[in-house]
Amino acid sequence: MKTAVGRIAAGALALLAISGGTAAAAEDWPARPIRLIVPFPPGGSNDIVGRVIGAKLTERLGKQVVIDNRGGAAGAIGTEIAVSAQPDGYTLLVISAAHAYGSSMRKTPFHPLKSITPVAMMGTGPTSLAVHPSVPVKSVKELIALAKAKPGQLNSRPGVARSADDCGVGCSRL
Repeated sequence: MKTAVGRIAAGALALLAISGGTAAAAEDWPARPIRLIVPFPPGGSNDIVGRVIGAKLTERLGKQVVIDNRGGAAGAIGTEIAVSAQPDGYTLLVISAAHAYGSSMRKTPFHPLKSITPVAMMGTGPTSLAVHPSVPVKSVKELIALAKAKPGQLNSRPGVARSADDCGVGCSRL
């Protein structure tokens, strides 16, 4: 099971709780259901990881963990909802590498590092950068040099995963 969860968790990098107040630390926590916001649409890797983790938390805590998919704007919509929630320990957020990439490339109403508090690493997954064999580069350094030498002449194609998508967009701005 540990290996299967690790594979499922490939896209998700952290489970974050909105900085909790004293209610979250109370002995009677949780006294009500917990909201687990997944800032991406249902069916993707973050959703799958959120559902696996939500089920395990429900089992261990004895209170329902409700998955709340709030996709859009590369995770910014769901993250903003989580950041705006009451800081009582009853709202959790699943993020991925897209959180770091997306926040660096677009203005968000929250600070990606100061607005949320890391609680646990849920899994890791590979991120890669590939070029067509006809592109005359053998390293990222050479790719950056080529992009700078030919501004506006290189194209990028984002991958399927959100983090690769954002990385593709970011690399196209070199």
